[in-house]
Amino acid sequence: MENFSMDSFRLDGKVALVTGGIYGIGFGIAQALAEAGATIVYNSNSAESVAEGAASYKEAGIDAKGYVFDVTDEVAVEAAIKQITEEVGSVDILVNNAGIIKRTPMTEMSVEDFRQVIDIDLNGPFIMSKAVLPAMMEKGHGKIINICSMMSELGRETVSAYAAAKGGLKMLTRNICAEFGEHNIQCNGIGPGYIATPQTAPLREDGHPFNDFIIGRTPAARWGTVKDLQGSAVFLASEASDFVNGHILYVDGGILAYIGKQP
Repeated sequence: MENFSMDSFRLDGKVALVTGGIYGIGFGIAQALAEAGATIVYNSNSAESVAEGAASYKEAGIDAKGYVFDVTDEVAVEAAIKQITEEVGSVDILVNNAGIIKRTPMTEMSVEDFRQVIDIDLNGPFIMSKAVLPAMMEKGHGKIINICSMMSELGRETVSAYAAAKGGLKMLTRNICAEFGEHNIQCNGIGPGYIATPQTAPLREDGHPFNDFIIGRTPAARWGTVKDLQGSAVFLASEASDFVNGHILYVDGGILAYIGKQP
């Protein structure tokens, strides 16, 4: 039996591509992967946001390289992966983080908005994974981490498109596992709970009904932080998880295990 080594969590020599990794959860995951030794590549669909990301990485002391492309454009994705391979190296770790949400009651939501959410949140990970899988198969190893959601399991008012996309992403994760596991490629998901980010700051003010709802619904009795997600990302990106495949790791403070407080 091989002895366990903490080195199995190291990512030295690995190239990690984090889509949409310019702020929030994506940026936090990229920071953690860099701390574990990975070379970071990120993207956004505008030159302005890629430049903003570059400034953030520089401030954090991370030498990351940004690329402008849309994850829903297969031709652009294939060209970008070719360029990344030539300039940085072939992608060992793909984090499908790019996503959007539109909070609209279903009967008021346009088909165009529904399709846009599905396109970015579900078709995007399919296109990105399809682009990196051939090189991963050739090398005989690879890690794909899909950023799922509690909405991969639960429904909630106004998020029909998002829940449909994230539920589909859960099953795409399992199917990539089923189809490519024999090539030593692991595809897993992280399902964040309610995470404190600048975008959720207005909802987290004391006395806000939604803040009270989330704290009451979470056994940990608090919002999660980006830091809470970082260890999970490093684990799923590393050799320590080589026999973990098709799994969705919910980092939610226990919400999915809890029916809620009795009134």
